Amino acid sequence: MKTFLQILFIANLILFSCGSDENESGSPVNNLTPSMSASVSSISFDNTMVTTSSVSELFILSTENILSEVSIDAPSGYSVSIDNQYFDSSVSFIPEITNQIYVRFEPSDATSYYSTLVISSSEINSNININLFGLGIPLVHNYQAFQDQALGFGGGFSQSANQNFMLHDDLTNIEQIKMYLQIDCPSTGCDDWDRFANVKVKDPSTGNWYEIARYITPYWVGTQQLARGLEFDVTDFKSLLSGSVELRIYIENWTQKADIVSIDFDYIVGTPDYQNYAVSEIFNLHSNSISGIPYGVSHNIDLDKSIQIPSEAEEIEFRTIISGWGHATPYDSDGRPCAEWCFRSHNIKINNTQAFEHYMGPIGCASNPVSNQNPGNWQPDRAGWCPGMQVPVRTNNLDLSFGGSTISYEYELEDWTSDGNGGDAYYAISTYVILKSNSEINPAIVND
Repeated sequence: MKTFLQILFIANLILFSCGSDENESGSPVNNLTPSMSASVSSISFDNTMVTTSSVSELFILSTENILSEVSIDAPSGYSVSIDNQYFDSSVSFIPEITNQIYVRFEPSDATSYYSTLVISSSEINSNININLFGLGIPLVHNYQAFQDQALGFGGGFSQSANQNFMLHDDLTNIEQIKMYLQIDCPSTGCDDWDRFANVKVKDPSTGNWYEIARYITPYWVGTQQLARGLEFDVTDFKSLLSGSVELRIYIENWTQKADIVSIDFDYIVGTPDYQNYAVSEIFNLHSNSISGIPYGVSHNIDLDKSIQIPSEAEEIEFRTIISGWGHATPYDSDGRPCAEWCFRSHNIKINNTQAFEHYMGPIGCASNPVSNQNPGNWQPDRAGWCPGMQVPVRTNNLDLSFGGSTISYEYELEDWTSDGNGGDAYYAISTYVILKSNSEINPAIVND
């Protein structure tokens, strides 16, 4: 057992050691090591539109024994804050033991941003680096058009609706226009059948209605499986989709169970391929499923046109939507009647020479994302379309050597003769010639 004198000696020795924080001149000496650490090593941000800011992300910066300022430098496309209110490319502050740091993603371009946030202090030899990940996406102006418009037959409904809407009025920096169409169902459920349906825009200069999109309704259900419904690229009609615009929607619904349709547009900011577009109609056989070209029988519809193309055209594009209807016989060797089911090739002749082909074949109905159409017969492949999907747009580009000239245009169906025993067959068709140029351009002139 230690004596009282031994205990007193040890206590004095400890006291002497504690007093060694002074150097020979009597100044205090701090032997505690400065340190800092971050609660994360990387931060990923949601996709963010250019010229906007993301929601801020928080991390904790912990420090010990740091008496001078800490600096945080954000890379290009990001900003940083210590109060979640004032954000800048860099901040400096005297740290506390625990510090809340906020980072925002602020892209200026539609591209990927993989960069590093750097945290430094003059009292520490090595910096803290936090990896930042973000994708800048184009700025989008959204416009709501039809909202919960019921389309049907009977029960007080109509199969079509017309309405004027104010859409984006400055297209100088619009790279693309997308249209989204959502079908909801009333309490009675949606129509039991797959129906011809389309969306049209009115050309104010001619009063004609141009088909900008066609789709086939799903059996029994709407398109709620898709977050925004069916998506259509309608950029080709940008010259008609500016300012005050009149639209028409139509569904060949013959029941009192209406389809409830909503449409909105995204005007996507970017660099247009060309500043000016002009559109002219070649075929307008798109009023309904049986308003098209009769197939397998003689008819008097003129499928030969003369098209005068201005010399200012820097791109010449034919845009066609076509879908077949009817169960006309005789059946093909695989048991397919025409024109809903029979696979066919259609030809386009320019100046009497074969130029383009449209194959009316399968497009994968069984993989349709609107996959809840039971008990409807939605999975078997039709000829170029599927229930609950967009009807494909068939685009063909004509060589620029035809600019400034008049061409002959002929749409030719594959040979087949109906025996008259299975009803009629039709191909509903819309075709437009889209001209693009960086100088002012007039629409092509189409004559019979």
